[in-house]
Amino acid sequence: MAGDKMGSSVTAAIIDDHPVVIEGIRSWIERDPDHRVTVLSTGDRVDDVLAGPGGQADVLVVDLELDGELVVDRVSELTAAGHRVLVYSQHTETDIVLAVVNAGAEFLAKRECREHCVDAIVAVAAYQPYVAPAAAGAIVADEGTNRPVLSEQEQTALLLWFQSMSKASVATRMGIKESTVRQYIGRARVKYAATGRPVATKAALLARAIEDGLIRADEVGEYSSYANGTT
Repeated sequence: MAGDKMGSSVTAAIIDDHPVVIEGIRSWIERDPDHRVTVLSTGDRVDDVLAGPGGQADVLVVDLELDGELVVDRVSELTAAGHRVLVYSQHTETDIVLAVVNAGAEFLAKRECREHCVDAIVAVAAYQPYVAPAAAGAIVADEGTNRPVLSEQEQTALLLWFQSMSKASVATRMGIKESTVRQYIGRARVKYAATGRPVATKAALLARAIEDGLIRADEVGEYSSYANGTT
């Protein structure tokens, strides 16, 4: 997977089983006056796109319904594998939107794509949260989202990082790529931002994680004394 794209063109792959939708998204990207996004590939099957140039795209733009089935579980697999994912769908029910966000992806309603698509792709490529109206409405409506749901891998990466390990060392310990470690940490920040509790610094992220019981202070060691005094 490509690294962060700050100040250069972001690459995207579009996965949808309706060619007219793919062409619509491509046209919005091509009309962007700043030419911030380049489409590497498109296709109607996740595995086929990943097997080609799309597997190296900075962002996978994925329709949530493929071949008549919702693919929330597949979204979780993609993010767990280190892909940055922007999901778009006509399904805007609160539970579906929250499932996508908690899977580590960003969400756009299809009716929002024209206005938000390019900005959302650029944000996702930079590990930044992008909460469009449909996602914001779902988050506000759900009383349980004040405490984000982090995957086991995300929590492990955070804990090792908080124990003063470099991201490279965390990657070695977990047997994954350093870029994947950065994605785990970035997704944790995105999930906190989505709940209205942004964490701009490492200390703030640790403080939130301890506050929410995701990590115990005694697991962290010397760094926890600083984080406990951070709001």
